[in-house]
Amino acid sequence: MRAPIGTFDHVLAAPEALDLLTRPVADAVRDWRGTVPAQDLIHVDTDPEWADTATFVEHYGPDLLDTSANCVVVAGKRGGETTLAACVVLSATKLDVNGAVRRQLGARKASFAPMDTATGESGMEYGGITPIGLPADWPVLVDAAVVDLPHVLIGSGTRRGKLIVPGKALSELPGAVVVEGLGVTV
Repeated sequence: MRAPIGTFDHVLAAPEALDLLTRPVADAVRDWRGTVPAQDLIHVDTDPEWADTATFVEHYGPDLLDTSANCVVVAGKRGGETTLAACVVLSATKLDVNGAVRRQLGARKASFAPMDTATGESGMEYGGITPIGLPADWPVLVDAAVVDLPHVLIGSGTRRGKLIVPGKALSELPGAVVVEGLGVTV
């Protein structure tokens, strides 16, 4: 099997790579629903040393910058209540936390969630958090530019490995809301 984007040595359909995923991601792949078949979710093995975007594209190819997305966990606060949300934006953009995210969550204040909160609540590793398999009550805000991609490279729940999925699959995740301008050009 070949990956639809990038050049990777080890490529598997995600349902065949469940043992390489964290439990919440593996459960989500196992119970996959939507118009995109689970077999179209692809796992590629990558070195955890290069999981961060800048080093990843330096090692695996600069063309991946245009087809990769980051999943950022944000905490929105209003009236003493905190809402955790996942925000998915193209890697070449910056998340508009104080504008688009704050408005979408109806929060008075929004900020990046602390690493311990993001990893502890998601059940995923820092540097590998993915929108697939997040808690059902989390809003998943997905930039429209990500949804428009034929294939997008995202985290797999661990620092080792990535998932390549059709962009539209992310719009069908539980709690997903497509937001124009969620990511802004830097």
